[in-house]
Amino acid sequence: MIRIGIAEDDAASAQLLVDYLHRYEEEHGEQFAVSVFTDGSEIVARYRPDYDLLLLDVEMPGLDGMSAAEQIRQVDQDVLIVFITNMAQYAIRGYEVDALSYLLKPVPYFAFSQQLKRSVERARRQATDYLTVPVAGGLARVDTSRIVFVESIKHRIVVHATDATYAFSGALKNVEAELEGKNFFRSNNCYLVNLRHVTSVKDSTCLMVGGHELLISRPRKKPFLAALTDYLGGRHG
Repeated sequence: MIRIGIAEDDAASAQLLVDYLHRYEEEHGEQFAVSVFTDGSEIVARYRPDYDLLLLDVEMPGLDGMSAAEQIRQVDQDVLIVFITNMAQYAIRGYEVDALSYLLKPVPYFAFSQQLKRSVERARRQATDYLTVPVAGGLARVDTSRIVFVESIKHRIVVHATDATYAFSGALKNVEAELEGKNFFRSNNCYLVNLRHVTSVKDSTCLMVGGHELLISRPRKKPFLAALTDYLGGRHG
């Protein structure tokens, strides 16, 4: 299912887009989960990084679509954005927020369906596994391929990614359950290791990308090495 968010202050224009989406579903056998917001400020306030595509009106009285996109990009670098606008020159700024494209009002169904087809295909191509983590003011979606390891410190979880660190309250077993089947392995009670970022194993430690040395407990060493061998041997999918 493709998850789509629409931000449009004009009710008739928003309904037209919803009708177009329903028509596309029937014609192409797709299934969309659609959320409609009446202003940029509303979608920003309620935004969660679990959308595949956003259709944003550029001109809205509260928070315009461009400004909304700038704020959304702070927590979601991957969602596809298509602007809806009356004037093409506004859409040029879309490159600043890595917009996929734009559609000119009044939006004809053919142009909409062609753009939607490209958006759906791209969303499926870039589909990646994510771990959603709480951050100040909301949630962030972290590409699991960027996670080097997850650390448990008392009742705090620290996600060490290649480009950032995220800390929040939680239990390591819950994170482990979310990452099951995604090439992570518990090296001991405190560390959940991404096998793709292991650079070497020496004695009872594994060296990770970034220079981290993590302990491997004695009971887990044999299954850890077996899992790493399987991964490096290409049997990880």
